[in-house]
Amino acid sequence: MMSKYVSIGIPFYNAEKFFSDAIQSVLYQTYQNWELILIDDGSTDKSLEIANRFAEKDSRIRVISDGQNRKLPARLNQLIELSQYDYIARMDADDLMHPERLEQQIRYMSEHDIDVLGTSYYTIDKNNQVVDKRIFDIQSFTKKDFFNGNYYICHPSILAKKAWYLKNKYNENADRAEDYELWLRSVLNNDFNTHILPTPLMFYREDGSISKTKLVNSYKTTLAIFHLHKKKFTASEYFYVYLRNMTKIFLVSHLYSDAFEKYLLKRRSTTNSLDQSDKEDLNQKISKWLSH
Repeated sequence: MMSKYVSIGIPFYNAEKFFSDAIQSVLYQTYQNWELILIDDGSTDKSLEIANRFAEKDSRIRVISDGQNRKLPARLNQLIELSQYDYIARMDADDLMHPERLEQQIRYMSEHDIDVLGTSYYTIDKNNQVVDKRIFDIQSFTKKDFFNGNYYICHPSILAKKAWYLKNKYNENADRAEDYELWLRSVLNNDFNTHILPTPLMFYREDGSISKTKLVNSYKTTLAIFHLHKKKFTASEYFYVYLRNMTKIFLVSHLYSDAFEKYLLKRRSTTNSLDQSDKEDLNQKISKWLSH
């Protein structure tokens, strides 16, 4: 297992607030056979400076910057092409890896014949404090799993075979929902051999991830994605998705409030939520990991 190498990719755009912590969580991995590709998408803050500073200290880190703002899907496809190794790990510039993320994912991929592996995850706020956890244990997906949106797969937790990614590139016109479009398209093409681990191995920064504009745009993008693949759905399936998303757009456009946002976040929570002592223990560990 230890002979396998991983290409970790972090596309970034004006991410200076949390970027150093994200990179530090990669450096603190128990599994050290990796390269880290940092792809700038035309940042105007100090993100590129931060990336270059880390690259100067570790030869495994590469910084790619062309000064353009091409959006996330294009940068993810660029990552696939630039990756040197057979496994590609996703990561966002404002999230944190659990120290054992790569080790556990590589071990699992070595023992199971799958192409894509995601994990459960903790949610954190802007101060790196743990809020909750999302636990999923899923061995397969069908197209119906995506009718109600993408609630299961934490995109930054994905480890996938490069060979799979080369066959399944991101749709660069699906910005804000490029992951959802890829999963749905792969399922429709019978090429989504994936598992989701019940172990939370990512700290996903959910703080600020929901807003009225983001939700409406997400629902509109979902409709556009289903329309793109309309021929692979029955009339009743397509109507169900259309009606559901149009209803969501109406409700969010007219009823959005702080209480509504809290309801949406609470709905994502799992029944086995963390108690306060668990949160305090994790917060102490995060502080320790990031201080190295």
